[in-house]
Amino acid sequence: MDKIKILVVDDHAVLRDGIHALLGLHDDIEIVGEASEGKEAVAKAQELMPDVVIMDIAMPGMDGLEATRRIRKKHPKMKVLVLTQHDNKEYVLSVIKAGASGYVPKRALGSELVSAIRAVKEGDSFLYPSAAAALIEDYLQQTKDQEPYDQLSAREREIFQLIAEGHTSREIADMLFLSQRTVQGHRVKIMEKLNLHNRTELIKYAMRKGVVSLDT
Repeated sequence: MDKIKILVVDDHAVLRDGIHALLGLHDDIEIVGEASEGKEAVAKAQELMPDVVIMDIAMPGMDGLEATRRIRKKHPKMKVLVLTQHDNKEYVLSVIKAGASGYVPKRALGSELVSAIRAVKEGDSFLYPSAAAALIEDYLQQTKDQEPYDQLSAREREIFQLIAEGHTSREIADMLFLSQRTVQGHRVKIMEKLNLHNRTELIKYAMRKGVVSLDT
């Protein structure tokens, strides 16, 4: 059985020793080298051609993100698994953009690190749950930012559609059993949220969203 060749990159010798001891317990994994900073990591990756590079981010000299970018550019098939104490959204996104295949915080269990190594070696991606949650949060926020219509409340959508269909504020108030002042207040908020300035723009927007048809 071919072993998974590992290059460990971290500026703390104690951590490198700990990873060495942990991975040494698994017959299918072999550490072929170590590096204490990014520039050395790039050179060792070129020399040793590991299957997976376990990469820290915060290191003196060249950091792990730049090292990851350079390694992935030179060796597209080589996998980089980031092991760091940070797991906020900004770090996760930066790591993925740099070309890493996996992200594991240093507080993770040893078994999770081993699972991550095996996953990225097989061509899969591995994201620790907190990192995955950060990405989902970012995606939802981007979607929200890109789709102002989704920011409308259920009542605002209802009034939006009625305005687009040509009903006046008085008619909408009567239909929904609201005061005309309340309807007008909703109308102002709708226009602000959608960045619209008049009813013509509102109707065109409603057509693009499929809220009303061209025959309305």
